[in-house]
Amino acid sequence: MAEHSEDPTADGTRRAATEAPPYPVGLRLAGRRVLVVGGGQVAQRRVPALIAADADVVVVAPQVTPALEGLGAELTLVPRRFEPGDVDGAWYVVAATDDAEVNAAVLAEAEAQRVFCTRADDAREASAWTPAVGRHDGVTVAVLANREPRRSAAVRDEVMTALRDGRLTVRDAHQRTAGVVLVGGGPGDPELATVAARHALASADVVVADRLAPRELLDELPAHVELVDVAKLPRGRQATQESINEVIVDRALEGKRVVRFKGGDNFVFGRGFEEILACRAAGVPVSVVPGLTSAISVPAGVGIPVTHRGVAHEFTVVTGHVPPGHPQSLVDWEALARMRGTIVLLMAVQNAPVIAETLMAGGRRASTPVAVVVEGTMPEEHTVLSTLGELAHDIVAEGVRAPAIIVVGDVVAVARPGRYAEPVTVRPGDFGED
Repeated sequence: MAEHSEDPTADGTRRAATEAPPYPVGLRLAGRRVLVVGGGQVAQRRVPALIAADADVVVVAPQVTPALEGLGAELTLVPRRFEPGDVDGAWYVVAATDDAEVNAAVLAEAEAQRVFCTRADDAREASAWTPAVGRHDGVTVAVLANREPRRSAAVRDEVMTALRDGRLTVRDAHQRTAGVVLVGGGPGDPELATVAARHALASADVVVADRLAPRELLDELPAHVELVDVAKLPRGRQATQESINEVIVDRALEGKRVVRFKGGDNFVFGRGFEEILACRAAGVPVSVVPGLTSAISVPAGVGIPVTHRGVAHEFTVVTGHVPPGHPQSLVDWEALARMRGTIVLLMAVQNAPVIAETLMAGGRRASTPVAVVVEGTMPEEHTVLSTLGELAHDIVAEGVRAPAIIVVGDVVAVARPGRYAEPVTVRPGDFGED
């Protein structure tokens, strides 16, 4: 029987093969040779996904971008132009040069060997098209809007956003296995919660939430999700860590998927590892979704760096929930005072006056700039600028209340030079290039 390049339609007419809809399929490329011809921006976009698929990637190009060169340990670079025979042994081919003749030659050789080939410059001629791809909890979403890549990407983004936010109510779209997921929600603004955090919330049967977890996200939980409030109020009602451990373990042992939802990051003064130990002791599966720690993200949100070239070579994050000299304190405050870098204090509003006194007694000058960022990233956010010598007075005068992040160091003057009389001296030669 003769082969046809056209497909019959319902009314008996024929349409060109280039107008026929694509047949979607998922290629399993692990351990299989994939040839990429070209080393420019298109190849730079395509290659990481091929590496993630565990393909044996071979890039043929006389020149490649620095990013592709940096992937040299994860692929094979052949620094020359395409030659006949390069397609031999390939399962899939990407023609991604800026030379139409070269791309046509790559496609022709792939066609001769019956190997599917995408073509970056002219999708009409290619035997395969690259979809807009998104991945979520083991599900791959691939969208092909024929030869309209922007439309494909727009549809993909809508689907992925709906999955992320839990608005796409396909129950099996999210991981549902029983166990505990420790989720860091970031500093408070729901826009700063990670995609992985939103995925976890959308998968939950039970959410055990802290006071500082992004509260707006709780309103998006489906009605069937049980919400357990374990707020710890400063100098007020507090859920004990033991009771929190008991709740997450008991619900998981009932066969439920429990999300332990915290502000910041689980492992930065969040007692996250205590909860992991409780789960392990009970034989409960547990995983972790890291979050943006407020120690860095809150200062960054108001434009204060914790390091700056020539000003600070280190930053130290310290809990101030117990004061210097307290029997439970594990901080060497004298050593900290002798350091020249930035100090970021968490949970330190109440003890800020004695901390300031201790740092000055240890050698920090009274004029050291200080920024107190209250309700960081939230609608009530505001910043109080002070110094170590003035901090005790300013906290009272400004009515500072927790939660607040206190940044101590010259980086504050770098960010707010109009507030401080002493200019910051930038020492040359600091920090090499990456």
